[in-house]
Amino acid sequence: MKVVFGSPGTRSGLLLRTGQIAFAAVSIAFMISAFGFSNYTAFCYLVASMGLQALWSLGLACLDIYAIKVKRDLHNHLLVSLFIVGDWVTATLSLAAACSSAGVTVLFVKDTNFCKSYSQFSCGKFQVSTAMAFISWMFVSASALVMFWILTSS
Repeated sequence: MKVVFGSPGTRSGLLLRTGQIAFAAVSIAFMISAFGFSNYTAFCYLVASMGLQALWSLGLACLDIYAIKVKRDLHNHLLVSLFIVGDWVTATLSLAAACSSAGVTVLFVKDTNFCKSYSQFSCGKFQVSTAMAFISWMFVSASALVMFWILTSS
């Protein structure tokens, strides 16, 4: 199998996973610190989705660290297939959560002026959390595409 940027067991793969973890964690932190987030299903779904994303990425980052440390190749069909399924599932969930949160945030900020009416509401934190979720999704989608490329090119 080809070794491309973001391959499992490489420093670039570890970099992708670290980005996924970091942006998912920042998204969770901003959303949890926002007043009233738990009253809206889309925001709760974002926290759950980013939590799953962070856990999945943390597991694969640990596997990458192990592979780098012992110089082990993780390019076998079974492992790459498992990575593809996990990455595609978490990417789909992350995109759905980010889009639903973005929809609610736009509704609050632009459409209904809810944020101007209730100044204690944390609309800025909702926006930052949603943006971080989209960035985390970009990292996981890049990783998923790399895994798919590795599997099909062998």
